[in-house]
Amino acid sequence: MSEPLITIDPEIMGGTPVFYGTRVPVQTLLDYLEAGDSIDRFLAHFDTVSREQVMRFLETAAAHLIANAHEDSA
Repeated sequence: MSEPLITIDPEIMGGTPVFYGTRVPVQTLLDYLEAGDSIDRFLAHFDTVSREQVMRFLETAAAHLIANAHEDSA
């Protein structure tokens, strides 16, 4: 089994969801992408987050969105 993807702990960034093993909020990645920045740029600024973590997050988010879209249309 792989390590957890996200940590939510009141002792880390006040409970803000962060990438596991870091203090980097997941929202920061979303903000970068929304602004048109690349994953590479995000990773260059937050070197404690791995490319694998970013890709797993995006794949998981996409899977949830697709699953919810199917449920909503039923």
